[in-house]
Amino acid sequence: MRSFSVLLAVAAALIQQTTAPRPVSPALQAILEEFSVPFEPFHFAGNVYYVGTKELGSFLIVTPAGNILLDSGMEQTVPLIRASVEKLGFGFSDIKILINSHAHFDHAAGDREIRDATGARVMIMAQDADDIRQGHPDFPLGWKPCPVDRVLHDGDAVTLGSTTLTAHLTPGHTKGCTTWTTQVSDGGKSRHVVFLGGFTINEGVQLLNTPDYPNMASDFARTFKVLEHLPCDIFGAQHSYFFDMQKKVAHLNDPGRNPFVDPAGYRKVVAEAERAYRKQLAEERSKPRR
Repeated sequence: MRSFSVLLAVAAALIQQTTAPRPVSPALQAILEEFSVPFEPFHFAGNVYYVGTKELGSFLIVTPAGNILLDSGMEQTVPLIRASVEKLGFGFSDIKILINSHAHFDHAAGDREIRDATGARVMIMAQDADDIRQGHPDFPLGWKPCPVDRVLHDGDAVTLGSTTLTAHLTPGHTKGCTTWTTQVSDGGKSRHVVFLGGFTINEGVQLLNTPDYPNMASDFARTFKVLEHLPCDIFGAQHSYFFDMQKKVAHLNDPGRNPFVDPAGYRKVVAEAERAYRKQLAEERSKPRR
């Protein structure tokens, strides 16, 4: 797990525990700086482009009828996403649909800014929809309330032009965490693409005896079953390190291959997360209850 995972867990805890704004501590400032480092946008596969930061994954799916944006990042990184979209030659206002991996500040806090700037329809899994609608006032770790134009359910399709993405409910990281799948034409072949939602446990989070999420452990178990059965040739994720983005980008110009075609890498990262889940669950169950 990345060194900033502890800081991210602290940030998530602050959001859950208070509605009052807090000053930005050095630890929180480190999170913001880590997540706000620009990254050169690039062609990911087929009609999909990477427009996120160095650490926060955002993907632009381009269609003749307009474009879909997956994950808005933080409010502070929206200008970076816009710059990346425009650097690739696409119009920011051509974003017609905005979808999320899950309702955490580093993936959904830019929703309202992007909706206001583009008029995009915001589509959110039902279990996360209220969090997006209500927002959270604890800037810079919260987010502005954002209308939800379509509430999604497990298996729903989001279609624009000739592109369809399928929303898979993969809860645990949040109650409405969503993994998205689609198919693209890449290198003359049809490829299955998986955009992993949050599928790991932030440090400090308890699987058991969490009052506001009593079925977290069973939700994670469901998620790993779903992920294990998804066909995958190419995968991305809400954090770039999960799919070795920087390492793979270095090979983008290698002839005859797309380095993001990595079904074995997908299986490995899912298996590692499931092992960590099972280990933590066993440890929690072995501890005497107070």
